[in-house]
Amino acid sequence: MNRLVVGITGATGIAYGCRVLELARKAGVETHLVVTAAGQQTRAYETDLAAQDLAALADVSYRPADIGAAIASGSFRTAGMIIAPCSVGTLSAVAYSTSDNLLTRAADVTLKERRRLVLLVRETPLTLGHLRAMTAVTESGGIVMPPVPAFYLRPRSVDDIVEHTAGRALDLLGIDVPDLARWGE
Repeated sequence: MNRLVVGITGATGIAYGCRVLELARKAGVETHLVVTAAGQQTRAYETDLAAQDLAALADVSYRPADIGAAIASGSFRTAGMIIAPCSVGTLSAVAYSTSDNLLTRAADVTLKERRRLVLLVRETPLTLGHLRAMTAVTESGGIVMPPVPAFYLRPRSVDDIVEHTAGRALDLLGIDVPDLARWGE
């Protein structure tokens, strides 16, 4: 399936979500985006993008309150979903199936349909509650992927780090990212 759901929350690191969208487009993947209200606040803090600029990075964009959107249904087939960045609040909602908005509903659908769900959780240090929520997501079939940089690639910029992490997240869904730096290649 050449379709991907992308969620962006209010955690710092919106560059990860933007880069996932850009790389997915480059790979020819149709993207469906939902950004939480806190994600929109972070967009304003961390980028020069307007809300419509962020939405334009995706093929389809949804409001978080649009709980009846296509991505809220298991019959809407996708390769999976990436939440980048993923706040601890969203991590907890996904871990305990609290689907109170479209982003968390789409994540819940992804898990129930046994599709790949990748969460780039942005928090440090971690509490026992955070670790338990990560365990619960993992036990449900999700993949917790904190955006930890790969320094063996000798990145020259923050952009290099973001690109590699976003590319690796797409790898986990079987989406090939051309020209992604890889160990031993």
